[in-house]
This record gives sequence, structure tokens and C-alpha cells, in this order.
Amino acid sequence: MVKLVALYKKPEDVEAFLKHYREVHTPLVKKTPGLERLEVSMIKADAFGGEPPYFMMAEMYYRDWETFNAAMKSEENKAAGKDLMSFAKGLVTLLVAEVEE
Repeated sequence: MVKLVALYKKPEDVEAFLKHYREVHTPLVKKTPGLERLEVSMIKADAFGGEPPYFMMAEMYYRDWETFNAAMKSEENKAAGKDLMSFAKGLVTLLVAEVEE
């Protein structure tokens, strides 16, 4: 399994950010072909103390590399990426991971 991980720094206007994320961005992401699961987590603490470096994490799961690569090239993903840059540029870090089960 392959997953795309989005780590978000805390925006200045959390309410506006979350409204856009939930009402606009999430529906776009869910249209991405091959997406098996989207999991969004709100970061509540840094396990070592202090302020956590991120306030939210989204994990998007794909069956395998072939499915993931096709999804990343899709028009639906391009729309989601364009939207992401419209509200989270400078706030988001994107990582790709292979899940070991």
C-alpha cells in the first residue's frame, strides 16, 4: 500500500482554513481515482513537549504504486493540487510512504 501524507502547519485563520479544507478541498481529493481511504487527524500535542510543528495531518491511501502513480497524473488530482496551493501554500508538506504491513 502507498500513501500520500499531507502535514499542515497551523494557519493564521484556523476556522477559514478548516472550512475550505472540509467544504472544498476534501470533496476534490475524494474524486481522485484509486483513492481507497482518506484519514484526517488533528494534531493535539508533541509527545516530547512544546508546541507541535503541525496542527493537522491527512493520509491518502492507494493500493499500490501503479494506482498511486496513475492517481497523481489524473485531472482530478491536478484540480486538488491546484486548490491545495490556493489555500495552503507555505503551510503544507507532502510526503509519499510505502506502508509495511
